[in-house]
Amino acid sequence: MWVVTPDTSVYAALELMAEKNIGAVLVVDDGALVGILSERDYARKVILLDRGSKHTAVAEIMSPHPLTVAPEATTAECMQLMTDNRFRHLPVMHGTRAIGLVSIGDVVRAVIDEQQFLIDQLEGYITQ
Repeated sequence: MWVVTPDTSVYAALELMAEKNIGAVLVVDDGALVGILSERDYARKVILLDRGSKHTAVAEIMSPHPLTVAPEATTAECMQLMTDNRFRHLPVMHGTRAIGLVSIGDVVRAVIDEQQFLIDQLEGYITQ
């Protein structure tokens, strides 16, 4: 999980995202999750509005107060939230502390793994 602060420049946040090959970072202020910055935020709120990423603070374009899940959330619950609300990144919270970030790729991978496990179990049952 990678984080930036609200006063980080959008450019610096994008550099971090490119370096880590990720599509979003959490925005944390004094230990509290205050937002999320995604590639979509950048495309819609900087590029399309002809702003400069070096002189724009993350706070100006982040998505504030993101929906979150607890560590106990199921894959289906995460997928439902992401699909219903049309976002690709979901912060995982333990109380008031951010402890992770689930991407749509993580969810798809988990669904595929669950389906493969079920297929393997059924094939094992059939061949016994």
